[in-house]
Amino acid sequence: MIVALLVLVYLFVPVAYTFAFSFNDYKKSNITWVGFTTKHWANPCGAQGACESLVVSLQVGTIATVIATILGTMIAFALVRHRFRGHGTSNLLVFIPMATPEIVLGASLLTIFVQGFSGIGLRLGFWTIVIAHIMFCISFVVVTVKARLQSLDPRLEEAAQDLYAGPGGTFWRVTFPLVLPGIVSAALLSFSLSFDDFIITNFVSGDESTFPKFVYTSYLRGIPAQANVIGFSMFLIAVLLVVGGQVIGNARRASKA
Repeated sequence: MIVALLVLVYLFVPVAYTFAFSFNDYKKSNITWVGFTTKHWANPCGAQGACESLVVSLQVGTIATVIATILGTMIAFALVRHRFRGHGTSNLLVFIPMATPEIVLGASLLTIFVQGFSGIGLRLGFWTIVIAHIMFCISFVVVTVKARLQSLDPRLEEAAQDLYAGPGGTFWRVTFPLVLPGIVSAALLSFSLSFDDFIITNFVSGDESTFPKFVYTSYLRGIPAQANVIGFSMFLIAVLLVVGGQVIGNARRASKA
């Protein structure tokens, strides 16, 4: 119990620091504590480029999450429910982006975008970030949805078919609702990974700035308190989503009991 509490304290100290320094009444550098103020929470876009980079990160994360979730879910169904030539190789290839160091992925993607796609007019920027994020998010979606699919009881689908449900009806009325929690979890994980990514994004972003890139470039002169406000707000939203999901899940289980 004591060890668990120490681990939790260790994990949440950076979060507490971020929250505390979002109220720092600094003048030039937000590194040392000066005094308490709420003006940064009143104007989170006060630091130049903070909200602009946040919007880019939200746009990239949303697009990458939607596409990666759709493609990853289809791949997961194909790998779990079907046997085809190259099945084992496909399973292996899914894990490669997860196992490859991000700096290697970033350098490889930079080479591909600069040498392979420059002829079609694709320049480093917003869409190269989106493509890169879709690539590494798909692997996490496949793994998450596969785990959910493999845990399903096949007798439920067999029972639906015994009750004269066709393949489409079985999928939409039985399979999809059971897999949906795994798909939602995969989507949330993908968005979190996309929003948080810096290393790969730094290679393929060109002049485009995401929120993690904004924080990194601001580091030498002291991360502005507005970045702390935005960062802690995103953390709080993520916690509320998780807690809300748990409450809804517990309520559903209680209603069925």
